[in-house]
Amino acid sequence: MATEPTNFFAAGGIVAYPLLVFSILTVALSVERIIFWFRVYSIQPKVIRRVLIDYQENPGQVMKTLTSHRDLPVCRIFTRALGFSYNHEHLSPTQMHTILESAAQAELPILRRFSTVFTTVIAVSPLLGLLGTVLGLMRAFSSLSLGNFDGTQVAGVTGGVSEALVSTVMGLVVAIVALLFANLFRSFYRRQLAFIQESLGQLEVLYSERLTPGELHHV
Repeated sequence: MATEPTNFFAAGGIVAYPLLVFSILTVALSVERIIFWFRVYSIQPKVIRRVLIDYQENPGQVMKTLTSHRDLPVCRIFTRALGFSYNHEHLSPTQMHTILESAAQAELPILRRFSTVFTTVIAVSPLLGLLGTVLGLMRAFSSLSLGNFDGTQVAGVTGGVSEALVSTVMGLVVAIVALLFANLFRSFYRRQLAFIQESLGQLEVLYSERLTPGELHHV
């Protein structure tokens, strides 16, 4: 019984090897993304609430808090925008909005990290399974010889059919698992976009409130 997984893998034929690589890659990247999103959703909301409160009551603490959490997307956005506003006085709310939007756009590739890899695995894995199916059937038919159907031919036919079926199953399993994780991370990404827009809007309001009427008229 201990050799069954090995036999199953070997029965998949040559396409089993790239499918194995895809499966390992999918698991490794999924673990990395799960850790990333877990930290984002478990820590970031608390930090941003603290930052928005400090921005009104204790502005000197804001940059320290943001700097200590620069591994969080919204914190990096706030750090860039507020750092720019501190270095350039009399920024208008419109200018601040533009800076925040630019900083948010720079974060999108990080939030979508590895999405292309998942898309590739989802698309290519079933095709590899189909290739294995074709190769297995070709092997099965090549073993046939009319009028001379002995035990060797039986083994060749069954081996070819087994390769065709196993490779198909492997390709579908890898693609399905990758699709499930990809959809999960896509939902996390969409929720994060909504949170980013909400946080940026709150910071813009607070920034506008801090400007004096004279500064608003000046800018």
